Amino acid sequence: MPALSRIPSDWRSRFGLLIALVLTVTILAILRPHFLSSANLLNVVRQISINGMLAVGVTFVLLTAGVDLSLGSVVALAGVVAAHFAHPGDYPVFVPVAMGVLVGIGCGAVNGGVVTWGKVAPFIATLGMMTVARGLALVASGGRPVSNMSDEMKALAGDLWGIPVPAIMLAVVAVAAWWVLKYTRIGRHIYAVGGNENAAHAAGIHVGRVKMFAYTICGALTGLAGVMLAARITTGQPNAGVAYELDAIAAVVIGGTSLSGGIGTIGGTILGALLMGVIGNGLDLMNVSPYYQQIVKGAIIVGAVWLDRKHSK
Repeated sequence: MPALSRIPSDWRSRFGLLIALVLTVTILAILRPHFLSSANLLNVVRQISINGMLAVGVTFVLLTAGVDLSLGSVVALAGVVAAHFAHPGDYPVFVPVAMGVLVGIGCGAVNGGVVTWGKVAPFIATLGMMTVARGLALVASGGRPVSNMSDEMKALAGDLWGIPVPAIMLAVVAVAAWWVLKYTRIGRHIYAVGGNENAAHAAGIHVGRVKMFAYTICGALTGLAGVMLAARITTGQPNAGVAYELDAIAAVVIGGTSLSGGIGTIGGTILGALLMGVIGNGLDLMNVSPYYQQIVKGAIIVGAVWLDRKHSK
């Protein structure tokens, strides 16, 4: 303990999550040697790709001190719409992908508009979208899975050079999001709005446009996640994505993004998603009941929020 106390607090805050991930992997490797097999590690990467995509998107929203509770429902809606355009011989594969992303963009833009110009609290606005999007998914599908997808669409969940395609897509999106937040004007404005909205407005930043951008980007990545999920399960499932928003927000908060806005990084979000995925996979390998896994996830979410509040004081 004395040795730990001599570690600089800045060092602990910067590398604590990485250390936690390494320790978790080490413990699981000891308890279940199969955990480090290439097949299982690829499975972990494949599993976290969808949650990672959602987490990257909602990072933009949380950085503005907002929240998006509609992620899971929009995933289902985007997957259903994409599946309708993915039947063999109907359209080239980019059409269902584009339709799914456009659905996400539309939902994100509506969220942003209601929050920005409607002056509705993000919690209420996105809660409403959660219900509306789920209802639209059920209407569009007739309450049944939309199946008979083309091989090209299913290939989006396959491997390329031995690497899962969803993982490649997540890596590309994460790098692009990191660049936007770190090196562009809109990225700096997102941090400014989340840090102090009144000061940002006084500095001449168009707060409404920044929030619209954040929610729209979140919607676009949610739509892409919906397409990825549909390709993985080979159907557009209107009941898919339940509680996905909780896992995504948990990954972002665990990764160091503050619920109060203005603080956070894409790198931290990816580490948070990795930690969540590793814990989930480890519990599966140890044959822990899914019921108990829900309890563990809930405890992680509460703990992450508690730590965020503690550090923000």
